[in-house]
Amino acid sequence: MPIVKAFQARHSLSDMVVVADAGMLSAGNLKELHEAGLRFIVGSRVTKAPADLASHFRWHGDAFTDGQVIDTITPRVATKAANATNDPAKRAEPVWDPGVHDRSWRAVWAYSRKRAVRDGKTLTLQENRAKSVVAGEKAARTPRFVTTKNGSQSLDEASLARARRLVGLKGYVTNIPATVMPASEVIASYHDLWQVEASFRMSKRDLKARPIFHHTRESIEAHLTIVFTALAVAHHLQNQTGMSIKKIVRTLRPLQQITLTIAGHEHTAADPLTDPAREILTATDTKPTH
Repeated sequence: MPIVKAFQARHSLSDMVVVADAGMLSAGNLKELHEAGLRFIVGSRVTKAPADLASHFRWHGDAFTDGQVIDTITPRVATKAANATNDPAKRAEPVWDPGVHDRSWRAVWAYSRKRAVRDGKTLTLQENRAKSVVAGEKAARTPRFVTTKNGSQSLDEASLARARRLVGLKGYVTNIPATVMPASEVIASYHDLWQVEASFRMSKRDLKARPIFHHTRESIEAHLTIVFTALAVAHHLQNQTGMSIKKIVRTLRPLQQITLTIAGHEHTAADPLTDPAREILTATDTKPTH
């Protein structure tokens, strides 16, 4: 929160939305963001789907169409009183109102056939691993879908069936009313996280910012400063040239220039500029030195 508030103050942001993955999903975190006057969009865990979509499952079963979106509510804390706000007896999904649903957040659930295929493959691998452990063919820590009772292990078929029922679903929790941001924008805003994640992948791969283990505050801050500076420079170059940072690095890395002093005279030797290199220099308004 101190970092978020400092960022908000530095850039004079009166209305700010914090977007994060499901690792941020806790009652305490969301309450703190909400009470600080911040809006949020946070990924939900699929295990919350049965409660959030209780009405849908009662009236429509577990059938979904590709791209289907359900705008509903989710309890802030797992209590019976909170769950009662999403009444399965009512066919229509409740529309989240911050003044009415003070024990719930807005929840948006979306179904993707592509995600369902991927989830199905993952569950099959997990099921096979569980069966191998139960059969004694593989020694491992108790994996998913294995239950232990009286010292013996067995396949948790009930949990597996529930997981199969939820494949393809992705949830999002937010405190932004539908009148301010429709469900499609909530989902699109969350998906913009890929740009942040891509930046960190880029900084590790293309900028060679590999993990380094530091033990003092000064060395940690120095390392982070170098990485983020490189990241800022990389994004600037990408915006100026329209090229990927990988292509920029590959184009410029082979270019070398050396200065030799022979008999009191300086001599400069350099690799000739390639056409792609000239395009980068032109786009960044940089004059070549040779």
